[in-house]
Amino acid sequence: MKKLSPDTKILGTQQSISDFWAWGFSDLLMNSLRGIFSEFLVGSALVVLQTPRIEWDTHDLVYKDKKIEVKSAAYIQSWHAGKYSKINFGIEAKKSYNYTTNKYDADAVRHADIYVFCLLKEKDANQIDVLNMEQWHFYIVPTETLNNLYSQQKRISLSSLEKISQPVLYHKIKESIDTII
Repeated sequence: MKKLSPDTKILGTQQSISDFWAWGFSDLLMNSLRGIFSEFLVGSALVVLQTPRIEWDTHDLVYKDKKIEVKSAAYIQSWHAGKYSKINFGIEAKKSYNYTTNKYDADAVRHADIYVFCLLKEKDANQIDVLNMEQWHFYIVPTETLNNLYSQQKRISLSSLEKISQPVLYHKIKESIDTII
């Protein structure tokens, strides 16, 4: 698969692929899209965006031969109704799908080597800006730490995460991961 250029025309229309992207993917506060945007942010910090993302892979990114899983959360969602969301992240071990055998593997494991937990921390609905890196915190945790401390847990709360990791800003993601590696 190759990356599309923003000016790629949609044949038979007056539209380009960037018109579609702007129409369908402008609400970056939407949970699923914010998650993909978080993967993009981490990938851009690590300079590993050369190929398009794979939707159902066992991990989100690869950096220096290390598999990275990116998780995202925010206090305010696009459907925000005045109540903040409780911050927690999925860390459940999962069975991977083997495309050669067309079956799921027998064992559920955490497939990544490193987890990056991305928190859009702004709590003011009038100020929130997904595109402002000052409003994000990134928590970087080796999977080994999760396996040792939370081996059976499916989710990790922000308070538990803060016991094992300090938040870093966007420009420190690469340096923090390099330190772990």
